[in-house]
Amino acid sequence: MTDNDSPSLDAAYNLKTTEANLKLYSDWASTYDEEFAGRSGYRFAKIIAEAYLEAGGMWPALDVGCGTGLVADYLPTSSVIDGIDISPEMLEQANAKGRYGELFEADLTKPIPLRDNSYIGVLSAGTFTHGHVGSEALSELMRVARPGAVFAISGNPTFYQPAGFKQAFERMTAGNLISEPIIREEPIYEAGAKPPEGHENDVGLVIVFNKL
Repeated sequence: MTDNDSPSLDAAYNLKTTEANLKLYSDWASTYDEEFAGRSGYRFAKIIAEAYLEAGGMWPALDVGCGTGLVADYLPTSSVIDGIDISPEMLEQANAKGRYGELFEADLTKPIPLRDNSYIGVLSAGTFTHGHVGSEALSELMRVARPGAVFAISGNPTFYQPAGFKQAFERMTAGNLISEPIIREEPIYEAGAKPPEGHENDVGLVIVFNKL
């Protein structure tokens, strides 16, 4: 691996295939928490965890695109939470933290191996963005969520409409499938930290709603 194709945020945003996704996160898994999340001051795992709890989130919950388990780091130790991710190496890191009941390896752009109405909550930080997962995953997440389930997920403002999220939420709201989503923007990185070059002012979306 050369410096030009080493794991980085820009490399992650430019992923085009499942194979490229698997390779990047395989290479990144062991250093991700320290090299990316810690050094950059990445704050969205904490924000999503807090948004879920503030919205009345309960258990069991599913952490979608859980990666190394950053969201679980900010949840109460009594939380009953499972995780799902495409990368076995990232799941190994999450498993080592001992915060998850079950961890599932799956491609979120396809049907996922979980039963209907399995969870009373769904959380996700950093998954619905460039090079990762689009709005096609929402139908499966709705399927595995029980009526009344709290969703607290992050989004990327420049990806939100092109990837069909705006249209999907409007359709589900009009069909009385979900409550009107509450959406706000937040800085992705802590003030005074060292985000990846060129991403110092990046913002993300916090999207909260209930399945009806």
